[in-house]
Amino acid sequence: MYKPKRPLFQKPKRPLFQKPKRPLFQKPKRPLFQKPKRPFRRPLPLPPIQSGDRIDYKNTTLLRRFISEQGKILSRRVTKLTLKQQRLITIAIKQARILSLLPFISNYKIFERNKSTILRTAKFRNKKKKFDPKRKNRSLFRKK
Repeated sequence: MYKPKRPLFQKPKRPLFQKPKRPLFQKPKRPLFQKPKRPFRRPLPLPPIQSGDRIDYKNTTLLRRFISEQGKILSRRVTKLTLKQQRLITIAIKQARILSLLPFISNYKIFERNKSTILRTAKFRNKKKKFDPKRKNRSLFRKK
């Protein structure tokens, strides 16, 4: 007696996720009008630390070269320093900041602008509001 391996009412099994076949050497479609590419310019590298330079918190001229315009310590990728040199530079910059040889915020113009806005908002908050009889009381928690 013939016995089939699978029941007759089931469909034959196929792979679930079958990718559509395409030719092997088909180029990807590109837009007709491409944007012109801008030339990439690398920033000029910082002068490396000379053998005579001491990485010390007192040497502020050396430390200023490794601080960005915003006052952040530049990364190793930017400064092209070794791991040991970068670690010594960061420790020296932090010591110089604590001893107030270097500023925490480098750009004073931004700091002054923020300072003036803080003063203006403080004046606005302290200003007493004048009573206006035409204005309705729109308080959510008023008593009836």
